[in-house]
Amino acid sequence: MSGASASTSVATTARQVWTRTRGLLLGFVILLAAGIAIAAVRSGAHHGRLDPRSADPYGSRAVSELLADRGVSTRVVTTSKAAEAAAGPDTTLLIATPDLLTKKQQSSLHDATKRSSGRTLLVAPGQPSVGTLTPGVRAEQPSNKTTLRPACSLPAAQRAGNADTGGIRYASDLPRTTSCYTSGGLPTLLHISAGAGDTVLLGAPDILYNDRLDEHGNASLALQLLGSRPHLVWYLPSVSDSSAADSGDRSFFELIPSGWNWAAFQLSIAAVLAALWRGRRLGPLVQERIPVTIRASETVEGRARLYSKARARDRAAKALRSATRTRLAPLVGVPHARAHAPESLLPAVSARLPDTSRDLRTLLFGPPPPDDTALITLADRLDALEREVRTS
Repeated sequence: MSGASASTSVATTARQVWTRTRGLLLGFVILLAAGIAIAAVRSGAHHGRLDPRSADPYGSRAVSELLADRGVSTRVVTTSKAAEAAAGPDTTLLIATPDLLTKKQQSSLHDATKRSSGRTLLVAPGQPSVGTLTPGVRAEQPSNKTTLRPACSLPAAQRAGNADTGGIRYASDLPRTTSCYTSGGLPTLLHISAGAGDTVLLGAPDILYNDRLDEHGNASLALQLLGSRPHLVWYLPSVSDSSAADSGDRSFFELIPSGWNWAAFQLSIAAVLAALWRGRRLGPLVQERIPVTIRASETVEGRARLYSKARARDRAAKALRSATRTRLAPLVGVPHARAHAPESLLPAVSARLPDTSRDLRTLLFGPPPPDDTALITLADRLDALEREVRTS
């Protein structure tokens, strides 16, 4: 009996746990590997971006060295305070990523450059920054072309010719402006004169990249825009800048990097797919004819595991009692139609047993067992009753 009980145990085995969870674990591993790969690619692509010290494809070391050959010194600063202090009449201040600055930083830089009488070059400023750094200018939709013709009177643009300036386009209500490299009637390079100083809005950073500097007139345009003064201050906004701690002008969602929004969207899709994959089917189990002949023990064990997984002890006990009553009825002379009627079956079975005090009603027609142990005990007692009736 102990061997039979062990072979038909409904307890979950380690193999079953692995079978049920391996698909979910595989999906998690694939998702994790994809996330690491994407992070590695993104980090590699943006490492040293617009940094005049970086030799990466998206770095700007080449233009810095060409400027040095022409006697223009390049100094990198990473705080807005240092950028404000460096602004002067003999200095070009390049702001690499203006949209990363807070409103307070943008206002302070605008005031400093307005007083400096030097040149300020803004690289691809969008709507978050262009209205504060250059009041009277609006950022419009980006151009659908990369390489554009100068088509303006700005000497630097005329000498450079075609260049990869296609990016954000600008609209201006200011006087003394020169619109160059237009696309759809709007410029991607805007030159604003203000007394002794000037400001240049560059719609795309491509002409400053190492791997794009030798294409078209990119090098000529970059050198002329950055080399008009003897000193170049290259401002790369940094998270270590203490002045950026004032984020009162930004909402919580504006402080979240854009990549995390896409990651959250991907994780939401993965969660929905996992829920659909692991979700239970609606409705009861449907009985189907088995297409092949298999061992009865495998069928019994498989159905037992289904009952165990669903915690359907009431259905299991009902099936056991019904099958026992069906087999007992012909043994005690009860018609098949009356096999499940207590008033017909119980007296006939009791007459075949030497011990008439046994509670056959509870055994054959009783309530469902409260736990798995009681269910196994019920199965053993039904089996013993059937054997006793057969041998009597």
